[in-house]
Amino acid sequence: MLKKAVYYFIMILFFTGCFDQKYEKPLTIVSNAWIGYAPIFYAKEKGYLDELNIKVIPVVSLVEAADTFATGKADMVTATQHEYYKLKKQFPDIIPVILLDSSNGGDMILSNKTTKELQKAKNIQAYLEVDSINMDILDEYLKNNKISKNNILFHNTDQSSLQSLKYTDKPTLIVTYTPYDYAFKKEGYFEVASTKNIDSIVVIDALFTTKAILEKNRQRVKKLKKIIDRSIKELCKDKKDSYKIVAPYLDNISYKEYLKSLTTIKWINNPTKKIISLVQKKLGYEIGNIIK
Repeated sequence: MLKKAVYYFIMILFFTGCFDQKYEKPLTIVSNAWIGYAPIFYAKEKGYLDELNIKVIPVVSLVEAADTFATGKADMVTATQHEYYKLKKQFPDIIPVILLDSSNGGDMILSNKTTKELQKAKNIQAYLEVDSINMDILDEYLKNNKISKNNILFHNTDQSSLQSLKYTDKPTLIVTYTPYDYAFKKEGYFEVASTKNIDSIVVIDALFTTKAILEKNRQRVKKLKKIIDRSIKELCKDKKDSYKIVAPYLDNISYKEYLKSLTTIKWINNPTKKIISLVQKKLGYEIGNIIK
């Protein structure tokens, strides 16, 4: 009789959801400061990731995030298509699993000169993360405005280090992204182009992992997708509360800057057929494992 009672008690716990699956081995996500990755930081601080035993490693740049994943210190990485294809050379089975956002002005090129002035300038100083989507954006800007690369002096540096750059009268280009752009604009630099008006490039952010890791953790990643969806809804619904939670991960931007940053991306976590077609045709992504 006692055995039957214990059995029924366990079954009640199981079917009511109180008998939760335990994940002994943690999964780690590496992610850099970017408004499109705010839901991951939000979910971390709210404790939503604890139930899945998912950890987050915050870093300062796209390149650092990719390098952290490449060295095996993280199981999943947030990135754009540029970092994805860079990693694919080393990890042929890396795949996108959760689409996050598309940049709609959040990636930009700042300068102290107008485009017309830059077209006539020599020895233009360009500061950017060279081995990242920054270079793709700069390439499109230079090509579209017929500015020769021969006139560019490239400085490879991450966004955090760039914050110490002071205003100069020398022709300068800074390729950056939200939230780092605000500090440069306060110095006197202004926007000459962004993903909102460079029609020849699409920048998509997603969460990537390997097929092997996904296969072992498919149900956990599906639950992560629901947590990300929930986090996006909550941070958009109560912006004041979400700002307090994620600001430390976004270079401690002001509330006003946070609100503006949210307008520079479009959430695509619930992708339409049009978005799926775009990432398949334009970016060449494998779409079979993207969780919708």
